[in-house]
Amino acid sequence: MLDVKEIRKTFNKGTINEKRALQGLSLHLNDGDFVTVIGGNGAGKSTMLNAIAGLWPVDSGSITIDGVDVTKQPEHKRAKYIGRVFQDPMMGTAANMQIEENLAIASRRGKIPGLAWSSKASQREKFREMVAELDLGLEDRLSSKVGLLSGGQRQAVTLLMATINKPKLLLLDEHTAALDPKTAAKVLELTERIVERDKLTTLMITHNMRDALRCGNRLIMLHNGQIIIDVAGEEKKNLDVPDLLKMFEKASGAEMAATCAIGVGVP
Repeated sequence: MLDVKEIRKTFNKGTINEKRALQGLSLHLNDGDFVTVIGGNGAGKSTMLNAIAGLWPVDSGSITIDGVDVTKQPEHKRAKYIGRVFQDPMMGTAANMQIEENLAIASRRGKIPGLAWSSKASQREKFREMVAELDLGLEDRLSSKVGLLSGGQRQAVTLLMATINKPKLLLLDEHTAALDPKTAAKVLELTERIVERDKLTTLMITHNMRDALRCGNRLIMLHNGQIIIDVAGEEKKNLDVPDLLKMFEKASGAEMAATCAIGVGVP
């Protein structure tokens, strides 16, 4: 479903600040794969997602989504294939618009926009049912402006917007990192429910190794712009955090493993 072949991306090429963010990275996802992505700061996790989403062009390599070569396509043309949720709850929504207006816009993603952006009466009940599934008490607040919601409520609405059209690919860039632990757990549970229900092919970056091990059917680890660990199925199920740290240490060095251990509270 997703084929990333030998993509490379260098920032500030030819300068003292040159950064080789992606170095021949290749990745294949089958339909319905839920892949968690881990790695240290600067490993290339967000750069990989941004390259797939079309935020910037890659220097070389190719990206194919559902059989369509999107390598040269700009971000807005890839939008019909991709749903995305960012780390910052303020991104992905229009703060000064109502919840139902945001959902109406999201439902038209990838389509030619018309003059009427507000939802029709026929859509309103559908939106109400969808929001009720969030179990956040927002189904009776569809006319509320998104900017008035809490961070967790806003991130849940953003997740709903990203998945409303059942995208070919869902990209989650540490979408629970800015939330308090209780709210983060709620949003993550909601994520798993939606991904499982709609069989969405998903890439989820997380800094929490326990979440990375618990969620999804596959786990990849990036280091220096390359995938150095790729585990799936029973192998992934049988791993725990100490096992993963040992794999980190073997694949990328003790310094990387120590950094990751601190990130999940491992002494």
